[in-house]
Amino acid sequence: MSTAPAGIDSTSASVIDRLGFAPEMAELRARIAVWVAACDPEMRAALEWQFLGGSKYFRPLTIFACHRAMHGPGPIPPPIMTSALVIELFHNVSLVIDDIVDRSPERRGRATMHEAFGELPALMTSGYIVAEGYLQLGDDLAAIALFSELLKRLGVAECLQWRLRRRPLGYEDWWRIAGEDTGSMFEVCACLGDRSGRLRHFGGLLGRLYHGCDDVGDVRGLPALGGGGSEDLRDGILTLPAALAIRDPAVAEAFCRDVPTEDDLRSMAAAFTAVLPAADAKLDEIAEQARGEARLFAHDPEPLIALVGQTRGLGSR
Repeated sequence: MSTAPAGIDSTSASVIDRLGFAPEMAELRARIAVWVAACDPEMRAALEWQFLGGSKYFRPLTIFACHRAMHGPGPIPPPIMTSALVIELFHNVSLVIDDIVDRSPERRGRATMHEAFGELPALMTSGYIVAEGYLQLGDDLAAIALFSELLKRLGVAECLQWRLRRRPLGYEDWWRIAGEDTGSMFEVCACLGDRSGRLRHFGGLLGRLYHGCDDVGDVRGLPALGGGGSEDLRDGILTLPAALAIRDPAVAEAFCRDVPTEDDLRSMAAAFTAVLPAADAKLDEIAEQARGEARLFAHDPEPLIALVGQTRGLGSR
């Protein structure tokens, strides 16, 4: 039976148990609940909706695992716990903005914040969350610098991904986009967990792996990561399967069309399914690079190798 606290997504519970972070996760969830309860009543309902449902807490878990990989067993220090809280806040900001941009009515089987409360409250609540994140960090200047880097890179990634949609680009372009999007989040998690920067590249690889597993999971119809497969297909977003499939000129023509027809969408979906074995091979390569990075730089690579294994499994049936 899992010892992970209630409210944590089942896809994360097993690795939380394996690494022994159930108490830390319970503390994190309690801190989030206390914060939400103390927030301005105008924002509280939207914050409860966003934060008090099920969550994977995979980014806080990455911070904890990177800290343990470099510093060994023992209690998680207060600054690391605060960083884990703030990464969860900022991650949810990115989800709210993504859902507005993608016009997504649902995430993980429930209405998105802007669908439930309106676009203006969702945007203003996002700003409220960012302000609270910086207040939580206090005088931790190293963490403030890392979170500032993260917000800038996430903004760049969103604009880059949107500007490059509907173009017949390739795997190298996907690598760049994934690195600035999910990769930046996990890079910062690795640096927050161990302030030496030695695990930064590991974090970037883990983020690209997560991003790619999300992409292939969407094609397979998997709910684990909460991505928006139909919206990506409609909007011409360069996912990993898309980057591989549009080598075919006919698929590229449909992918680049401003307003894809129903036939275009069906043919692209079939083409993306056909390249899943090639996409899986790419993900296996990234996973092995991440394991190699962990073995090179972590004092105890096992927590990081467990994270890689958990992440790689998210895109598989």
